[in-house]
Amino acid sequence: MEAAANCSLRVKRLLLDPKFEGYKLSLEPLASYQVQLESPVAEVKLRDDQYTLDHMRAFGMYNYLHLDSWYQDNVYYVDQLGRVMNLSVTLDTALKKPREVFRLPRDLIACDNRLCASVHFTSSTWATLSDGTGRLYLIQTGKRGNGSCEKWEILFSEEFESPFIIVHSISFLQSDIHSVGVLLLRVEKDESDVQGSGFHVSLEWVTIAKMSKEGDQGYEIVKRRVLQGKSVPHYAALESSGDGLMVISYKPYAFARSDENKQDESEKEKAEEKRKEPLYYWQQTEDDLTITFRLPEDFTKEDIQIRFSPDHLNIALKDPLSPELEGTLFSSIDHESSTWIIKDKSLEISLVKREEGPLWPELVIGDAQGEYIMDPAQNAAVAEHLMHLTSDEMNPDPTKENPPCNAQELEECDIFLEDSTSLCRFDGNTLNVTHVVNLGSNQYLFSAVVDPKEMPCFCLRHDVDALLWQPHPDQEDKWEHISTFNALGYVQASKQDKKFMACAPNRSYSALCECLRRVFIYRQPTPLSTVLYNRKEGRQVGQVAKQLVATLETHDPVLGFQATNERLFVLTTKVLFIIKVCTENE
Repeated sequence: MEAAANCSLRVKRLLLDPKFEGYKLSLEPLASYQVQLESPVAEVKLRDDQYTLDHMRAFGMYNYLHLDSWYQDNVYYVDQLGRVMNLSVTLDTALKKPREVFRLPRDLIACDNRLCASVHFTSSTWATLSDGTGRLYLIQTGKRGNGSCEKWEILFSEEFESPFIIVHSISFLQSDIHSVGVLLLRVEKDESDVQGSGFHVSLEWVTIAKMSKEGDQGYEIVKRRVLQGKSVPHYAALESSGDGLMVISYKPYAFARSDENKQDESEKEKAEEKRKEPLYYWQQTEDDLTITFRLPEDFTKEDIQIRFSPDHLNIALKDPLSPELEGTLFSSIDHESSTWIIKDKSLEISLVKREEGPLWPELVIGDAQGEYIMDPAQNAAVAEHLMHLTSDEMNPDPTKENPPCNAQELEECDIFLEDSTSLCRFDGNTLNVTHVVNLGSNQYLFSAVVDPKEMPCFCLRHDVDALLWQPHPDQEDKWEHISTFNALGYVQASKQDKKFMACAPNRSYSALCECLRRVFIYRQPTPLSTVLYNRKEGRQVGQVAKQLVATLETHDPVLGFQATNERLFVLTTKVLFIIKVCTENE
């Protein structure tokens, strides 16, 4: 198994704006429209047994509004009658009511142990759908958008053991056969997890392919693979080619092995543990070195063969032809004065140093089978020797006014716990991790689809800014920095009640909404038509970035949020709000 390549994300300096001055609050009114829903959204509230943070992240913060990235300004939701409803906007002034495009074949309300229904638009003519009870549907939708009325047809459905939500799906050709990859997410009880929450998160990667047997034009599952982890992924998406999977998560994911594989793994682990135990221990003073080997019960003096020379050591136990320790010593010894003795079922070897004083960094050059034990008195001496390099005081020298370092304090909103988040790429065939990026403090913010033919982008906080990254699995540089949302990293951290974040596919603005009523829009800097001066510095300002705030006329919590180039869609239980962000004269 090859080790995963440690990668890093390369920021494009040209896309950063070090002179960004902040957002100017704009009081211009935002055109806002609302559409009443015939039947409420099929919201599924968390049950008493779904009490962990992972349940809240996966299901409690679920986005019930689905954007069709293949057709601009088309959104979908599932209502309580089990209908998939579509709103297609062409003219804001001529909004039609949401229309039914598909009805789930069975009653949702009747099932107790269910999750929210989920939809993902796989391609311009395919979709995957889950009713939240554990059944997956593969649907041929035909061309969608602009009020097209093609009938959605189920071409495949399968009942799984437990409910799931669909995270992502792709349509691709494998050996000229039409295939669909779907990523299913579950939070499952884990009896073995006594110390933690008692749950683990599983991502199941299902591949469905068209059967080319004569007379059989149907689809069936050809591959099922499961990844397991201890936290709900921030981002999980399949590569467009079907060759791999990318996951951003706080805790690492690994493919779950079958029982046979698990047995092999545990045997390997035991062997590994044995190997990890040191073969010998060694200590040293300024004058000599002591090496200790543990001996089994049946050992006698005759079984041991030791040969000293000024620069070489050979220790054989039982078999002289395969010595336990052999090699060139780090420095010379007085081999005639060196001795060995059997004491308390241990072999103790004393080597006298030729040169007194310097400590050896290793015993035998290149040998890593032993463990060095340092004498506590030596530890104290080393610590005292290095004491001048450290200090408990910020400014140990009172004659100097300034502290030796810049102790900038973080503001409260800058502190977040997830400091070990990583981005991993898994290979679809070997199931191994091929690339890892340690994201450190680059907090994950949201994901967005810029081009539906490509993988979804992910947005990370870099210092005060938010940077948008487009994955390119087939390129050497696998992640490209394509856009910067100035100061968004800092701005969003101060919003205590934020629920969803999004950006326009053309990156002209970013937006976030709170759990109730308020939506914040951050337009990227645009050139000014009139001359504006910065009074403080007495200079002309070439462009300005605007912040706009919309307050929705509702007291119901926000259930869904999506952004297109021109509009923001906000879904509550009974109303779908449409906010016109970009006007024609801009």
